[in-house]
Amino acid sequence: KPVDEPVYDYTTCSRLKGQSKRIEPRPVIILEGIMALVDPAIREILDMKIFVDADCDERLIRVIRRDVVERGRTMEDLVNRYQNIIKPMHNLHIEPTKAYADLIVPQGGSNLVAINVLKEYIKFLLIDKN
Repeated sequence: KPVDEPVYDYTTCSRLKGQSKRIEPRPVIILEGIMALVDPAIREILDMKIFVDADCDERLIRVIRRDVVERGRTMEDLVNRYQNIIKPMHNLHIEPTKAYADLIVPQGGSNLVAINVLKEYIKFLLIDKN
């Protein structure tokens, strides 16, 4: 069934009221997000659950680039937010979901072998659905 995906404003860390993006049904849907494996009801309907395991230093570098460079936060704000919110919440909510994954992809998006395996699996699903 079609769904309306909320539009998120990363500068205010909130959804934009009254704005959404319509997502239509497709033979293959990729659900992406750091919280994708948290909800048991969502895990139950997924054909394949993947945990992309990025090195903690790489995650921190991404947060610095995103929050300081793109979102204009100060380095002091970033360090406080990382130490008090981002890292503890990752350890509490995200890291444990690795146990639910069918496939754990080390090296984040740089793992070309895993990316190729996933491409072939998606091709297989598309052929099987047609």
